[in-house]
Amino acid sequence: MDQTRITKLGYRSLIFLIIAIGLFACKEKVDNNLEVQAYEEAVVVEPDIYEFGFNLNDYVVKRDTIRRGDSFGTILERNKIGYPRIFHIAEKAKDTFDIRKLQVGKPYTLLCSKDSLEMPKCFIYQPNVEEYVVVSFQDSIHAYTSRKPIKYVEKTVSGVIKTNISEAMEEEGLSLRLAYKMADEIFAWTIDFRRLQKGDRFKVIYTDKFIDDTIYAGVQNVKAAYMEFNKEPFYAFKFETDSVKKLTDYFSEDAKNLRRAFLKMPVQFSRISSRYNLKRRIAYYGNKIKPHKGTDFAAPVGTPIMATANGTVTNSGYTGGNGNYVKIRHNATYETQYLHMQRRNVRVGQFVKQGSVIGWVGMTGNTGGPHVCYRFWKNGKQVDPFREKLPEAEPISEALKTKYFSFIQPIKAQLDSIPFHNEKQENLIEDNLISQVKE
Repeated sequence: MDQTRITKLGYRSLIFLIIAIGLFACKEKVDNNLEVQAYEEAVVVEPDIYEFGFNLNDYVVKRDTIRRGDSFGTILERNKIGYPRIFHIAEKAKDTFDIRKLQVGKPYTLLCSKDSLEMPKCFIYQPNVEEYVVVSFQDSIHAYTSRKPIKYVEKTVSGVIKTNISEAMEEEGLSLRLAYKMADEIFAWTIDFRRLQKGDRFKVIYTDKFIDDTIYAGVQNVKAAYMEFNKEPFYAFKFETDSVKKLTDYFSEDAKNLRRAFLKMPVQFSRISSRYNLKRRIAYYGNKIKPHKGTDFAAPVGTPIMATANGTVTNSGYTGGNGNYVKIRHNATYETQYLHMQRRNVRVGQFVKQGSVIGWVGMTGNTGGPHVCYRFWKNGKQVDPFREKLPEAEPISEALKTKYFSFIQPIKAQLDSIPFHNEKQENLIEDNLISQVKE
């Protein structure tokens, strides 16, 4: 082979070698860039999530509920903590929290170490949706009780009745608790809600309660309400009449109290299963007359039972016939009694306000089903409260009237400014027309 051909082959080989090295370098650079990009995409910083005052990203979070047979010790033992350590933790925490009071069904959270062992560092127990108890043992052992942040949001709503107040509230996506407050607390003695007609209307200024900004805890308070019943307007404004006892009532625009001294019934959304009847005959007892001196309100077990008026608890106990029961003296004339409770929530000598939960519906004592037997005394004699002309609640004192009228003035203006649905549509059409004219 001549020298010239050899030289040309050498140059070509050299050129191919240079190109190959260049391509390899480019590929390596691209690969490196892709690796850097992939690494950058892989490094995702998780946002901090705080609950109970802890950054949950710092722990392995284990949530559960107290089961039957669970104790503080068994829960920690299941999670790899020995009994000597458990005993030491319990001793240190006992002045703040009694670990024996864990209730079945209540939630708890364990914050554990973020490693292969996942050892518990903190035990958090929630006796209710607002409160929580922290037993921390990650550094030193200490326990404390705290509450989740509460937020109150004032809202306004209006609606038009088609069939009843509950359906109208549901159409607006509202809680039935608001319907109950309107029908059985605010306007119970002013408007017969069973006689509402199609076209009757309402407006409400109320407050919703939220826990941790996200957990809806229901209607907290109704500030003011308006009902248009059979073309007649009815206003209601909540006003504090006793700053010491924190007593409030609903009053009309001319300062008249809207309620009687007693609620109509001690439980919400219930039905009367047996009325006061002194001539009642019972087949089980040979069709003999066995007077029934109370009014039975059927409701599911666990339904809250409310005091129908302000008063002082005179009895809170158990007998074979009454089961768990509570008796309240309201004044020199009236007393009430509540029988067959699942559980009592008040003690003798305790002052209770109208609407306070004094116990829960059960089936204790002589009863064939879940209900509360409501008994009513007037001057020491049991009577039918539905046949009694019950007294009105305390009126606003003359000294407070000027303050009341000043207080409700801006609230009434706010209430009057809330449009109904047809008015909203008319306003929207009007705004659109004005906008088109301007264009």
